[in-house]
Amino acid sequence: MTDTSRIDAPSDVPRAERLTQGQLRALVGGASQSPISSRAIQLYIKRCLDLVLSISGLAFLAPLLIIIAICIKCESRGPVFFCQDREGLHGRIFRIFKFRSMWVTYEDRSGIAQTVAGDGRITRMGRFIRRTSIDELPQLINVVLGHMSLVGPRPHVPGMLAAGIRYDQLVPTYSLRHQVRPGITGWAQACGLRGPTKDRARAIARIQHDLEYVQNFSLLLDFKILVMTLRHEFLSGRAD
Repeated sequence: MTDTSRIDAPSDVPRAERLTQGQLRALVGGASQSPISSRAIQLYIKRCLDLVLSISGLAFLAPLLIIIAICIKCESRGPVFFCQDREGLHGRIFRIFKFRSMWVTYEDRSGIAQTVAGDGRITRMGRFIRRTSIDELPQLINVVLGHMSLVGPRPHVPGMLAAGIRYDQLVPTYSLRHQVRPGITGWAQACGLRGPTKDRARAIARIQHDLEYVQNFSLLLDFKILVMTLRHEFLSGRAD
């Protein structure tokens, strides 16, 4: 069995806590020891802000969303949205919305076959909306429906693979990331930990960042992540 008791993140990964699994459990477990009233109030405010900002965002971006939808339909047959099962709060399954970026015949709804550089399954319009992260904007609908938050660990498909094995086998504390709603962006993504999960150390570093977010959640941290995302994420390509 692979030893995951201690993993050092590669040198090119932005600073991540290099923690043992015992330390990770203690880290996330500490969240329950925080003043319940303070955390509950912040979570309530977070949900209110999610609703206000996502509804406002959908209204403001409506012209852009309509244009993108028309372009997708004009380029290829098939639905405008790509829907896929993801794991949410407490591991509950929900349907995530994204603009379709692939030819319908090549879509992988299981999420197992991740995209790679020069992936032939992606349409020309798809390359643009993925490079600019516009394909993620329909997830504002998921935020309104309560499936997601603006900020939180990125939602994975059930049975997500990393380094060729299931994430929950690679990282025993993996399920602890489901203690909060998943987000359109998260601490790991804001720190540059994005893209295919083929590299074992980088994949584990992602989960370490997710667990650190669960433990250290605050409205100030959410604001910091949103600013980092707006500054970097939407200016370069990425993949879940």
